Amino acid sequence: MSRICAITGKRPSKGGRIIRKGLTKKSGGIGTSLVKNTRRKFRPNVQRIRVKLPSGEVKRMWVSVKAIKAGKVTKA
Repeated sequence: MSRICAITGKRPSKGGRIIRKGLTKKSGGIGTSLVKNTRRKFRPNVQRIRVKLPSGEVKRMWVSVKAIKAGKVTKA
């Protein structure tokens, strides 16, 4: 499945999950230390819906939920 929005062009982006260990200095500890940094992907919430185009044609497209909620597409 292609996780790219046909309206906004949203696509998966890269990021990381950082795991820290220890008590923060603010809480009375000696500070946190980085234990693990795992690479991951942030995937947009893309759904396949029937969209009514301005020409009157009905077509199935992959659209992000953010675009649907914003009213950028009209459901058929």
